[in-house]
Amino acid sequence: MKSFFFLMLLAAAAVATQAQSLTATEQKIVAEVQRQHATNVELLKETVNINSGSLNIAGVKAVGEKLAAAYRKIGFTTEWITLPDSLKRAGHLVAYRKGKKGKRILMIGHLDTVFEPDMEANPFRMINDSTATGQGVVDMKGGNVMMLAICQALANLNLIDDATIVCYYTGDEESTGSPEWVSRQDFIARAKASDIALGFETAQNFSTVAIGRRGSSSWKLTVQGKQSHSAGMFGANGSYGAIYEAARILTEFRQKLEGEKYLTFSPGVIAGGTELNTNDEAFRATVSGKTNIIAPATVVYGDLRFLGEQQKANARNTMRQIVVNNLRGTTAQIEFYDGFPSMEPKPGNLQLVQQLNDVSMAMGLGPVKAGDPGSRGAGDISWVAQYVDCIDGLGASGGGAHAPGETINMKELPRLTERAAVFVYRLTR
Repeated sequence: MKSFFFLMLLAAAAVATQAQSLTATEQKIVAEVQRQHATNVELLKETVNINSGSLNIAGVKAVGEKLAAAYRKIGFTTEWITLPDSLKRAGHLVAYRKGKKGKRILMIGHLDTVFEPDMEANPFRMINDSTATGQGVVDMKGGNVMMLAICQALANLNLIDDATIVCYYTGDEESTGSPEWVSRQDFIARAKASDIALGFETAQNFSTVAIGRRGSSSWKLTVQGKQSHSAGMFGANGSYGAIYEAARILTEFRQKLEGEKYLTFSPGVIAGGTELNTNDEAFRATVSGKTNIIAPATVVYGDLRFLGEQQKANARNTMRQIVVNNLRGTTAQIEFYDGFPSMEPKPGNLQLVQQLNDVSMAMGLGPVKAGDPGSRGAGDISWVAQYVDCIDGLGASGGGAHAPGETINMKELPRLTERAAVFVYRLTR
């Protein structure tokens, strides 16, 4: 963990130096983004108004085709990566062009949202002159359109004729198809063939980008106790029962692990009693019992979030040790399930922040700094962060992601896009 703290100190110390002004070519890039902005806002509206919940395969593909058509117009090759039917996910869109000069850049977005067709619709609409709302407008259809706008500006000015740029839009970021080694196989392969990855997930704010993101995993705790009359609960030969033992375990989890930087763990579902039926895939349980019976069964489903594989492993080991130290007349087991890996901070990520900062200062937009890794949850970039230098949070700014009133800041959208376009241009040099 010391290395993380050291990197954060470096990030805090990366105060902007006097940056040069934009070149004439870079000024043309800004102007080209501005010229295309109104058209791209219309595309944003169209994609927001197509429901693309992760399980809505047709909707995800429809959003992908809207973007694919726009990429083809600027000379990009597009490809749809299909997944096995058993995964019940739409697949992924890839738009790319290959060259022989400069850094090979992978830009990352996702087509899906958390809003499924059976949820109340929230079409795109302006709330005021600077704010719009709509399902997935900031997470992350705004960022999706930004990626396209960057490529449009550079392609229209013939600035990436010999560059390698891959725009990868996953179709299941919000609910990843399992097994992940299948759903992320092509994505990881493209990252291994790249030098830099740029994530266009929601911007935390105008002056902060992510050099790290916590990983996520889940766990299931099952507890058994000896069923008997409640009158014998504290007798010498009695069982404390499954519910008391589950309570002990959860309390010790909190006591032993609470307060460790970047680590969180949460029991999200708990059920215990005499008759217990569970559905692990849906994290669902039905239970019945009586107050005068010592409960023989309890189940708890929870999550564990971490920064780095070592922190995850250490936390799991501590939890295992707590689980086996059982109260009288009880037994317990815990199972762990991997989810998103973490995106660990590293020096190359900080170098990208400094390069973006130089662009921002040259444009008169103020400094850019690295954000706290603990403030960002898992995202698609985490799957590829071990293979390339990367930063995330380059997308649109706004608020209320995953909620009915999700918003995007329409005043900042063009500035963020212009800055990112110049940044990508410099990376291709």
